[in-house]
Amino acid sequence: QVVESGGGLVQPGGSLTLSCATSGFTLDYHAIAWFRQAPGKEREGVSCISGYDGTPYYAHSVKGRFSISRNNAKDTVYLQMNDLKPEDTAAYYCPPTLRPFFVASWHVPTVYDIWGQGTQVTVSS
Repeated sequence: QVVESGGGLVQPGGSLTLSCATSGFTLDYHAIAWFRQAPGKEREGVSCISGYDGTPYYAHSVKGRFSISRNNAKDTVYLQMNDLKPEDTAAYYCPPTLRPFFVASWHVPTVYDIWGQGTQVTVSS
Protein backbone atom coordinates (compact mmCIF):
# COMPACT_ATOMS: atom_id res chain seq x y z
CA GLN A 1 0.00 0.00 0.00
CA VAL A 2 1.09 3.58 -0.65
CA VAL A 3 -0.40 6.80 0.71
CA GLU A 4 0.66 10.10 -0.82
CA SER A 5 0.46 13.39 1.06
CA GLY A 6 1.87 16.90 1.13
CA GLY A 7 0.18 18.42 -1.88
CA GLY A 8 -1.44 21.82 -1.89
CA LEU A 9 -1.65 25.24 -3.50
CA VAL A 10 1.63 27.06 -4.01
CA GLN A 11 2.69 30.14 -5.94
CA PRO A 12 5.06 29.90 -8.91
CA GLY A 13 8.63 29.70 -7.66
CA GLY A 14 7.55 28.10 -4.42
CA SER A 15 8.39 24.72 -2.91
CA LEU A 16 6.57 21.65 -1.64
CA THR A 17 7.66 18.32 -0.24
CA LEU A 18 5.51 15.31 -1.03
CA SER A 19 5.58 12.22 1.16
CA CYS A 20 4.75 8.64 0.29
CA ALA A 21 4.08 6.31 3.22
CA THR A 22 4.51 2.68 2.19
CA SER A 23 3.63 -0.69 3.68
CA GLY A 24 3.73 -4.31 2.62
CA PHE A 25 7.07 -4.19 0.80
CA THR A 26 10.66 -3.12 1.47
CA LEU A 27 12.03 0.06 -0.05
CA ASP A 28 15.59 -1.21 -0.32
CA TYR A 29 14.41 -4.15 -2.45
CA HIS A 30 12.00 -2.32 -4.75
CA ALA A 31 12.17 0.73 -6.95
CA ILE A 32 9.53 3.38 -6.38
CA ALA A 33 8.61 6.29 -8.59
CA TRP A 34 6.71 9.55 -8.60
CA PHE A 35 4.27 10.04 -11.46
CA ARG A 36 1.93 12.91 -12.15
CA GLN A 37 -1.19 13.36 -14.20
CA ALA A 38 -2.83 16.62 -15.19
CA PRO A 39 -6.42 16.74 -16.48
CA GLY A 40 -6.60 15.64 -20.10
CA LYS A 41 -2.96 14.51 -20.15
CA GLU A 42 -1.21 11.18 -19.94
CA ARG A 43 0.43 9.99 -16.76
CA GLU A 44 4.04 11.22 -16.71
CA GLY A 45 7.03 9.75 -14.90
CA VAL A 46 8.64 12.47 -12.78
CA SER A 47 11.29 10.63 -10.78
CA CYS A 48 12.29 7.20 -9.56
CA ILE A 49 14.62 5.81 -6.92
CA SER A 50 16.07 2.32 -7.34
CA GLY A 51 15.69 -0.21 -4.59
CA TYR A 52 19.15 -1.74 -4.52
CA ASP A 53 21.38 1.34 -4.34
CA GLY A 54 19.00 4.30 -4.16
CA THR A 55 20.07 5.78 -7.50
CA PRO A 56 17.68 8.59 -8.50
CA TYR A 57 16.31 9.22 -11.98
CA TYR A 58 14.49 12.34 -13.19
CA ALA A 59 12.46 13.51 -16.13
CA HIS A 60 14.11 16.31 -18.10
CA SER A 61 11.27 18.64 -17.17
CA VAL A 62 12.08 18.49 -13.43
CA LYS A 63 15.82 17.81 -13.35
CA GLY A 64 17.56 20.36 -11.16
CA ARG A 65 14.31 21.37 -9.46
CA PHE A 66 13.00 18.13 -7.92
CA SER A 67 14.81 15.71 -5.62
CA ILE A 68 13.71 12.22 -4.63
CA SER A 69 14.83 10.56 -1.42
CA ARG A 70 13.80 7.78 0.91
CA ASN A 71 13.94 6.90 4.59
CA ASN A 72 13.98 3.12 4.81
CA ALA A 73 13.50 3.15 8.58
CA LYS A 74 10.26 5.13 8.15
CA ASP A 75 9.17 3.29 4.98
CA THR A 76 8.71 6.69 3.38
CA VAL A 77 9.73 8.24 0.09
CA TYR A 78 9.89 11.99 -0.47
CA LEU A 79 9.79 14.33 -3.43
CA GLN A 80 11.23 17.76 -2.74
CA MET A 81 9.94 20.16 -5.37
CA ASN A 82 11.54 23.58 -5.79
CA ASP A 83 10.98 26.44 -8.23
CA LEU A 84 7.52 25.14 -9.01
CA LYS A 85 5.89 26.17 -12.27
CA PRO A 86 2.23 26.21 -13.35
CA GLU A 87 2.95 23.25 -15.63
CA ASP A 88 3.81 21.18 -12.53
CA THR A 89 0.13 21.28 -11.58
CA ALA A 90 -1.14 17.70 -11.42
CA ALA A 91 -2.10 14.84 -9.17
CA TYR A 92 1.07 13.10 -7.95
CA TYR A 93 1.36 9.35 -7.31
CA CYS A 94 4.13 7.14 -5.87
CA PRO A 95 3.85 3.58 -7.19
CA PRO A 96 6.41 0.88 -6.45
CA THR A 97 7.38 -1.93 -8.75
CA LEU A 98 7.46 -5.39 -7.17
CA ARG A 99 9.11 -6.91 -10.24
CA PRO A 100 12.72 -6.78 -11.51
CA PHE A 101 13.62 -3.17 -12.22
CA PHE A 102 15.02 -2.03 -15.56
CA VAL A 103 16.31 1.53 -15.66
CA ALA A 104 15.34 2.09 -19.27
CA SER A 105 11.65 1.70 -18.43
CA TRP A 106 11.50 3.59 -15.14
CA HIS A 107 9.12 6.15 -16.66
CA VAL A 108 6.61 3.59 -17.98
CA PRO A 109 3.45 3.43 -15.83
CA THR A 110 2.72 -0.24 -16.55
CA VAL A 111 6.00 -1.22 -14.85
CA TYR A 112 4.50 -0.30 -11.49
CA ASP A 113 2.18 -2.40 -9.38
CA ILE A 114 0.52 -0.39 -6.62
CA TRP A 115 -1.16 2.97 -7.12
CA GLY A 116 -2.55 5.15 -4.36
CA GLN A 117 -5.11 7.96 -4.45
CA GLY A 118 -2.52 10.61 -5.20
CA THR A 119 -2.02 14.09 -3.81
CA GLN A 120 -2.96 17.24 -5.73
CA VAL A 121 -0.37 19.92 -6.43
CA THR A 122 -1.61 23.23 -7.81
CA VAL A 123 0.84 25.94 -8.82
CA SER A 124 -0.92 29.23 -9.36
CA SER A 125 -0.69 32.88 -8.43
